Amino acid sequence: MKNPWEEISLEVYENHMSLGSVRQLQALNEMMKDQFDAYPASKVMIFGVAGGNGLEHIPKGRFLKVYGVDVNASYLKAAVSRYPELTGVLECLQADLTEESCRLPEADLLIANLLVEYIGYESFQRAVRQVKPRYISCAIQINTEAGWVSASPYLHAFDGLERVHRQIEEEALGLAMSEIGYHPVKTLEHRLPNGKSLLRLDFERRN
Repeated sequence: MKNPWEEISLEVYENHMSLGSVRQLQALNEMMKDQFDAYPASKVMIFGVAGGNGLEHIPKGRFLKVYGVDVNASYLKAAVSRYPELTGVLECLQADLTEESCRLPEADLLIANLLVEYIGYESFQRAVRQVKPRYISCAIQINTEAGWVSASPYLHAFDGLERVHRQIEEEALGLAMSEIGYHPVKTLEHRLPNGKSLLRLDFERRN
């Protein structure tokens, strides 16, 4: 069975996320700018890179390698075409992180925004063990009673995600990271116009 993310077009996803009542695309863009600069790293991996939102904030020469990982091949194709200036640096990898057969290269910094919700704690732990980053910076969504998908004209395009979505909690994610040797170093909250918020949680590997 296909991953439901493979059935959602990039245009629909980005139009929904950038609506004035949602503004998650804009919030994640701002967040990624700081995530890229927050820690010393020569290689960065981005889980759920989609069409490359935020990659414009990578300064020339900042990283030796940027790995963009996503399950949707058309998203990755768009990311490559949008950022020709990253040719030779950006390497896009199509991968379903829920599959145990998934294999990933190593990186110093791992960014995973609104990703753990769709693969769960155990799959995230398994992927982190492969990448072996020194630093992890991830964002989870704090929901309201209105539901985890914000109301919009595109709402029903996301119906298929019901079967893979999991509610992620700050404490549980912290425990999952602690189990594999990471401790929290930063917590930031970004409030959204519809009452929801994005919670950024950063971790560093214990030596």
